[in-house]
Amino acid sequence: MARIAGVDLPKKKRIEYGLTYIYGIGLTTSRKILDAVGISYNKRVHELSEDEAATIRNYIQDNTLVEGDLRRKVAMDIKSLMDLGSYRGLRHRRGLPVRGQKTKTNARTRKGKKKTVGSAQ
Repeated sequence: MARIAGVDLPKKKRIEYGLTYIYGIGLTTSRKILDAVGISYNKRVHELSEDEAATIRNYIQDNTLVEGDLRRKVAMDIKSLMDLGSYRGLRHRRGLPVRGQKTKTNARTRKGKKKTVGSAQ
């Protein structure tokens, strides 16, 4: 089993799809990494030699931001928006959709369970 960037990759999958299990690596990035390292897309994760796994690990470590570092960067970016008091920061702070979606009927994922407000009679 290959362990890259702190993630155990699934053994039976092709390496191009196995790398997408790492946070911050999608299919396009995975293919760019494999092209740079010179490994076939069709190779399975369990077929990788230790040298190939090490080259992939080193390439990712040197050239891409993944896992904990990327999560930390995203969290800091959101925190800086909130500290600035920008519109997007306020939406994050209030737990509302940030990218212009309507909130009259939808947005339950961001707003949470419905709280009925009405007159008490």
